[in-house]
Amino acid sequence: MNDIIRPDLPEVIGLRGACAYAPENTLASIHTAADMGISWISLNVKLTKDSVPVVYGRDPLDDLTTGHGLIKNRTYNEIKALDAGLHFAESFYGEPIPTLEKALDAIAEHGLGLSLEVIPSEGVEEDTAEAAFDMISRIWDEPRTLLISSNKAECLDVANFYLEDFARGLILEEPLKDWEELTERLSVSAITMPDIQELANEFSIKQFSNKDLAVLVHVDDDEGRASELLSLGASSIIMASPDLL
Repeated sequence: MNDIIRPDLPEVIGLRGACAYAPENTLASIHTAADMGISWISLNVKLTKDSVPVVYGRDPLDDLTTGHGLIKNRTYNEIKALDAGLHFAESFYGEPIPTLEKALDAIAEHGLGLSLEVIPSEGVEEDTAEAAFDMISRIWDEPRTLLISSNKAECLDVANFYLEDFARGLILEEPLKDWEELTERLSVSAITMPDIQELANEFSIKQFSNKDLAVLVHVDDDEGRASELLSLGASSIIMASPDLL
C-alpha cells in the first residue's frame, strides 16, 4: 500500500472558486477567490468526447451554460464555444468553461491550494481520471497543496497510479458501511461530504478523525453552522462565500 499523504488544509475552502460571487468552476471564480485572500479552492472536472479534461460540475450543460446535453457527448471545440457566465450575471457574459490545464495555470498564478473533486459522468470514470491525473502529474509539484477526491473507487485507483505522492480523498454522498475498509484500501487521507445529519454529526466526524482522516464538509453559506462543524472536529469547510469565515 502506498504511503498516505496528508494535505495542509485550511479551515475554509472556496466552493468551485468563490461561486457566490462569480460563475462556478470558471477562471473568473478562481481569480475572485484569490482576490478575496482565500488560500484553497475546490473545483470539479469532466471529460469531453475527445478526451479533454475541463472544469465543470453537474450535468447537463443546460443548467449553467448556453449548451445542451452532457459534456461527455460534446467535443472540446463545442464546449469552448459555450457561455458559462451569462446564467450568473450579464457582467460575466462570454466566460468560458476552462480546460483543466488553464485552471491549473490560474491556480499556480495565485499560489492557491486545490481540492479537486472528480465525480465523473457514467461510463467514462477511468478515462476521466486518467486524463485529469496525467495532466496534474506533469504540472503540479507541491503534494501538500493538492487533494484529489472522488466518489468512485476506480478513479482513486487511477490516482494511486498517477499521483501516488499526492493526497487522495473519498467523497461520501451518504453513509457507507464499509468506509473504513475502503479508505484503507484506497490509501486516502480525507473524507469529503455534504452537510447532512447522517454524515455531518459529532459521532461520524469523530469516527473519521480517529482514523486520522481529514474531514471536509460542504456547507451552505451559514457561518454559525460552519463554526459548529469546525468545533466538532471538521478540518475544512467548503463554502460558496468563503469570506464568511
